[in-house]
Amino acid sequence: MTDTATPTTTSAALEQAAREQDLVDRVVASFAGCPDPRLRQVMQSLTRHLHAFIRDVRLTEAEWNTAIAFLTDAGHISDDERQEFILFSDVLGASMQTIAVNNEAYENATEATVFGPFFIADAPEIPRGGDIAGEAPGTPCWVEGTVTDTDGNPVSGARIEVWEADEDGFYDVQYADGRVAGRAHLYADEDGGYRFWGLTPTPYPIPSDGPVGRMLAAVGRSPVRASHLHFMVTAPGYRTLVTHIFVEGDPQLEIGDSVFGVKDSLVERFEDQAPDTPTPDGRDLGGRPWARTRFDIVLAPRA
Repeated sequence: MTDTATPTTTSAALEQAAREQDLVDRVVASFAGCPDPRLRQVMQSLTRHLHAFIRDVRLTEAEWNTAIAFLTDAGHISDDERQEFILFSDVLGASMQTIAVNNEAYENATEATVFGPFFIADAPEIPRGGDIAGEAPGTPCWVEGTVTDTDGNPVSGARIEVWEADEDGFYDVQYADGRVAGRAHLYADEDGGYRFWGLTPTPYPIPSDGPVGRMLAAVGRSPVRASHLHFMVTAPGYRTLVTHIFVEGDPQLEIGDSVFGVKDSLVERFEDQAPDTPTPDGRDLGGRPWARTRFDIVLAPRA
């Protein structure tokens, strides 16, 4: 038998590769005059990786046009209350990778995870022990803990932003009536303590009626997120912490979180309480069952 690769085909392949590499080199060189060194580095690296991807999969023109249409649709569906590009970043794991790069492990500091697309600035302030639910449906849950530094010293006055979906799987901004529910902020006391009433988290799907949802369906992936409660904690001199807590025993933890946000250190026990169990603050829940959990937060120093 003889080798089927002829000198002619080998020469053609080499010439094709050279043409492709020449284009990469020319595009990379086009950014050489950028006066911002960081922007130059980012754009040149992006160019190399993007062209490498196109060449690796031998991307067709039809596939590239589909990608452009996807991005266009993501732009059209995004607004002040919905950010499809964040969803796209989340489901590709790009959000979590960026968080990993920018929140390097520091001693015993609480791990960070994805921000998500449903944070709203200027959520109402509640007193410690107040209720963030705002009439949202769900099982009441008492959440308490402390905010400390990595040496165990309390971080007095730390601002704690919390937000979550209701038991139907929707955040307040997904409703059309302008409600504010399932979100608030409060401050840690002088001992670093905090406490509030929220809702016991439940699994829910990320918005799947747009291009990201269609993409997940096309590749056979679930849009469902594991049950979680969002936190953002800030204090002068400390690294801002954006994180969640997840519910121990949630079956979705085994199935998988659609945005890869779960970390073992953030899985907490939510203890179900019988309707007649006294609440920590004496609140009358009208005979409803409730739950409780504890989440102690450790902040890393600002670099």
